[in-house]
Amino acid sequence: MTDGPYASFQRQGDIGRLVLQRPGVRNALSIELLEALHALMGEVESTPPRVLVVTGEGKAFCAGMDLRQVLSAPEAPHRLLSLLARLTHRLRMLPSITLAQVNGAAIGGGCGLACVCDFALTHADSIMGFPEVDLGVCPAVVAPWLVRKVGPGPARRILLGGGTFSGQRALELGLVSEALSSRDELGPRVDAVAARIASGGPHALAATKGLLNELDGSTDLEVLLRAAELSARVIATPEARATLRARLKS
Repeated sequence: MTDGPYASFQRQGDIGRLVLQRPGVRNALSIELLEALHALMGEVESTPPRVLVVTGEGKAFCAGMDLRQVLSAPEAPHRLLSLLARLTHRLRMLPSITLAQVNGAAIGGGCGLACVCDFALTHADSIMGFPEVDLGVCPAVVAPWLVRKVGPGPARRILLGGGTFSGQRALELGLVSEALSSRDELGPRVDAVAARIASGGPHALAATKGLLNELDGSTDLEVLLRAAELSARVIATPEARATLRARLKS
């Protein structure tokens, strides 16, 4: 197993696991965590597993941006969001089939990580969603992936409506492939789905994923980097910063 300070990657045969490891803050996305994930992605890309499971340590998948870090310095939001944009693109460009094991809360950027994966499984009582507009923030980096996942009309309603919803509702909206009845069922089911996918032909899987990426525009990194800049500009406004500070105090 290869451990970064905030994440790990391990592999058994054709199946790899990329784990976010900040359980004390529900695996919130910090610059350090994203840099650790990028470093591990280099290892993943060097010898891609047939299937890559992405999950979070503890009871949460990923609670979104680390708000304390976002407010810590003027340059922090752009750095964090650019790293997130590039990470989502690297995950999508992998020839590996990616499977999000949404073991708990997947909020904002965390929900975006689930959306960028080829498959996402959760349990009915998990909490997912995109509450960015409620916080005065623009969910620009995740928007392209949500549009590709559920279509422009539903994505518009989800992002402009804000808030969060259950794993069962995420299934109904098309964000996840399955919503198991309990958390205890999730791990075994993810293992079974990963093994089933990994039994397919590696060249056929990679070629099919590559074609689908071209068809839905997933190869476009520039739109994600522009989205990161837009979101960072919105976070820099007094309105957004005041709302985020209030959320930290609540």
